[in-house]
Amino acid sequence: MEAVRSLAAELQGELITPADAGYDEARTIYNAMIDKRPALIARCATVADVLAAVNFGREQHLDVAVRGGGHNGAGLALADDGLVIDLSLMKDIQVDPDARTVRVAGGCTWGEVDQATHAYGLAVPSGIISTTGVGGLTLGGGLGYLSRKYGLTIDNLLAVDVVLADGRFVTASEDENPDLFWAVRGGGGNFGVVTSFLFQAQPVGMVYGGPIIWPIDQTEEILRWYLDFIADAPENISGWFGVHRVPTGSPLPAELHSAHGCVITWCYTGPMEQAEEVFRPIRALGTPVLDLAGPLPFPQLQSMFDQIYYPPGLQWYWKADFFREVSDEAIDLHLRFGSDLPSELCTMHLYPINGAVQRVGRTATAFSFRDVTFAQVIVGVDSDPAGVDRITQWARQYWAALHPYSAGGAYVNMMMEEGQERVEAAYRDNYQRLAAVKNKYDPANLFHVNQNIRPVAGQAS
Repeated sequence: MEAVRSLAAELQGELITPADAGYDEARTIYNAMIDKRPALIARCATVADVLAAVNFGREQHLDVAVRGGGHNGAGLALADDGLVIDLSLMKDIQVDPDARTVRVAGGCTWGEVDQATHAYGLAVPSGIISTTGVGGLTLGGGLGYLSRKYGLTIDNLLAVDVVLADGRFVTASEDENPDLFWAVRGGGGNFGVVTSFLFQAQPVGMVYGGPIIWPIDQTEEILRWYLDFIADAPENISGWFGVHRVPTGSPLPAELHSAHGCVITWCYTGPMEQAEEVFRPIRALGTPVLDLAGPLPFPQLQSMFDQIYYPPGLQWYWKADFFREVSDEAIDLHLRFGSDLPSELCTMHLYPINGAVQRVGRTATAFSFRDVTFAQVIVGVDSDPAGVDRITQWARQYWAALHPYSAGGAYVNMMMEEGQERVEAAYRDNYQRLAAVKNKYDPANLFHVNQNIRPVAGQAS
């Protein structure tokens, strides 16, 4: 096809087709449950490549997906028989230590950003896995270890450069295209391809953090204490709570492998000389079976679980909700389902998003759930494809039992493809405003391979 040859010649990167030797590798993402076969993968090296790919996708009426890190659980980095705009070659990172800013190209991972900023005693609030792509995590909101202290990733976003559906290249910030800037802060990849991000970095160097694990039969005691503690804890301490089994073959002590437990993985950014005192009452709780909390560089904390959870090839199924509180009924359900994990890698996490997150208004960005305390995710994970039905059923049943006690919506980065009702619930009152921005910047819905915000037919932009 002449148009395909023309696109290939135009790219400084490469255009990969099903006939090419590297095709299967190029379409591999972290969730091995996803087996999509794109017609074309444009591995872009420059903004000009992205422009060419967007124009091609629009002109050829193809489904267009955008790939950053490839971590999306629902596999929205790929499109069957469509065009994948792969940003993984776009790796530039520029740190300005005086202004405490960092400009990050769209193909970077958070581990790469962490390494670049850590040299200056800085960090950008992000997630908990270093191999996660910057683009996907940011555009969905971005929550992690530093959220209570410094807010979501989008609360530290100063500007983005975007290739729009009509081929224009624009900057969005508080001063330029502010409606677009509002929308990309939580609205996902609905509005264009973000080729670079400008972040405000925060002072973070050494932290005191890591997991403390207790036996599963102490879950109720530890969880009740955690819920009380994190509600009013100083913002320089955070930690997510989880139920899990210690994976066989992990670097943790062999006598713990396959054992059920509950965990709090901590991140303390306060004065190091006070850390041991801060953690003394925590260590007095129950009878911990493993305590790895201690001083370490922030990038080391961020990458602590990479080896266990993010080698490519695992089967993943996600279910998520926000919670204002975790009721007695919900605690009972966590005990029930958390004590019966169908594989060693299945887990449930509660991420605290109070503190600085709640000081931003619910309509100030597209991310709406500023009035909740926790983002919960239930994750069915298995290395064996034969276990897919088992882990999927467990995650769905766990979620269905807990959902009546939730705030009614979920963090879009932790959702599978769950339908329009769930997308609208994720944005609540912000959804109609997002749809209006979609009408203005992508009225034909070129960028629909995502948690899609639909343009409204006949509505003026």
